[in-house]
Amino acid sequence: MTDDEMKSLRVSTEAFQGVSGLDAFRETFGREILGIEIDPLDGHPLDIDLTLRSLPGFAMAAGTLSPMRNRHTSALLNNDDVVLVMMQSGVGEVSQYGRVATVNEGEAVLTANGAEATFIGRTSTRVINLRLSRSLLQPHVADIDNLVARPIPRDNRVLQHLVGYATMLNDQAELANAELRRMVATHMHSLAALLLGGGEPGLHEQGLRAARLRSIKDHIRERIGRHDLTLADVARSQQISESYIRQLLAENGTTFTDFVLAGRLTRAHRMLVDPSYADRSISAVAFEAGFGDLSYFNRTFRRRYGATPSDVRQGMGRAAKEE
Repeated sequence: MTDDEMKSLRVSTEAFQGVSGLDAFRETFGREILGIEIDPLDGHPLDIDLTLRSLPGFAMAAGTLSPMRNRHTSALLNNDDVVLVMMQSGVGEVSQYGRVATVNEGEAVLTANGAEATFIGRTSTRVINLRLSRSLLQPHVADIDNLVARPIPRDNRVLQHLVGYATMLNDQAELANAELRRMVATHMHSLAALLLGGGEPGLHEQGLRAARLRSIKDHIRERIGRHDLTLADVARSQQISESYIRQLLAENGTTFTDFVLAGRLTRAHRMLVDPSYADRSISAVAFEAGFGDLSYFNRTFRRRYGATPSDVRQGMGRAAKEE
């Protein structure tokens, strides 16, 4: 795998039926890909639906698991990376290095790939697992193995940032080139080092600023259609100053006004090419996307897309007829 690659894979029991199918799943996806022995708990059918994303030096698995016991046995030890298990829902139990940790909803726990371990999900669980490079963490975190199988509380602000930043891996546009992918891997390790008590302020600041920027962008995107969206509102919601938001966006090559405009234009374009919005007028589309001035919408839309909103919609109609 090169620095220019990101690999994605969905792991699901949905296509595996019967005893032979589930045995094949446990061999192919359990032992060969995930490196674990998978055993459903008594009385519960095996039900797994995970999405794996892998970047150089970093990987993430996110999804749902039925009640089960997963064992990382000596025969399956093949690297010394560590895995941060973030419990989004349900309750799990991790046993490693003679310690047993109960992990409740919203909490996290560190595990080590280089030693035998057991994870038991006594309920259905939804997890985000981050595989992190020990060699990248070790210079910043003393005695990593002593942190294994010790619960990290849900109110830890760094953990909250880390969970939020992990969602970037679901946004293909944010990972469009190799430089962005390397930044994601670097920031994930920076935040993980801070979470685990590493002591290098520069490294931590880098990760926290990236996570804060992600939170700001997500907040804006979720409210992009609101006409009353202002920088002051975002700052108040994020509990930071307006000047700090301006600084973070500037470091990312944009401004609050430009980022909001780009988001609204993108939303309008998606609506114009979506047949389910064909009955909406251009002005209704502009209004729903967050624009209050139709002439400004038409002017900025044409500048960005090189065509009027009507041209884009008509092009969508012609494409549908050709199909």
